[in-house]
Amino acid sequence: MAKTHEISVALRKDEGKGASRRLRRAGNVPAIVYGGGKLAPVSIQISHKDVLLASQTEWFYSSILDLNLNGDVQKVLLRDMQRHPFKQQILHLDFLRINENEEIRIRVPLHFINQETSPANKTAGCIIMHEITEVEISCLPKDLPEFIEVDVGDLKVDDIIHLSALKLPAGTAIPELKLGKEHDIAVVIAKLGREEVDAAPVEGAESAEKKEGEGDK
Repeated sequence: MAKTHEISVALRKDEGKGASRRLRRAGNVPAIVYGGGKLAPVSIQISHKDVLLASQTEWFYSSILDLNLNGDVQKVLLRDMQRHPFKQQILHLDFLRINENEEIRIRVPLHFINQETSPANKTAGCIIMHEITEVEISCLPKDLPEFIEVDVGDLKVDDIIHLSALKLPAGTAIPELKLGKEHDIAVVIAKLGREEVDAAPVEGAESAEKKEGEGDK
């Protein structure tokens, strides 16, 4: 079962830019909940302190969230978050209601494991590059994983791990792979780095050339 995380919210009665500014000055974040068939969008507010703390975790972006409005819990996914351009402040949030019987599409983070013990990591000059750090999957809400592990324990120099090689949890799929082989992109690449050649002249040779030139005068 997918893990859920509960966040307490309250109804937001006033609309408009002025009301949103007052809300932020009071330490809250304006937000909206929409979707869910014929259900109307609902304007809510959330404690900025709670949202800021949650925004520093992976699960906030890739997990089912339980929005608790005075005991009325709605299951949602975060769909958009607006941040202040330079302040550590969240300005607005959009949440999408989910139907537990309908598939969802969402990006989940990749966790790379066993890299330290891989042959590639033990090879001098080898660079292991994580080409992507998250992937979009489709699944029922109950099957949603918080992350997908990528085991690179057997990775060797010149090895490439593609999307199609990922071991997905039961009930999940990668929609992009249905679009053709060209969409089977690299996830991890291991290759030798180029050694920079020192173009500076050797001091001894430079001195010898200088002396030779002085002798010709």
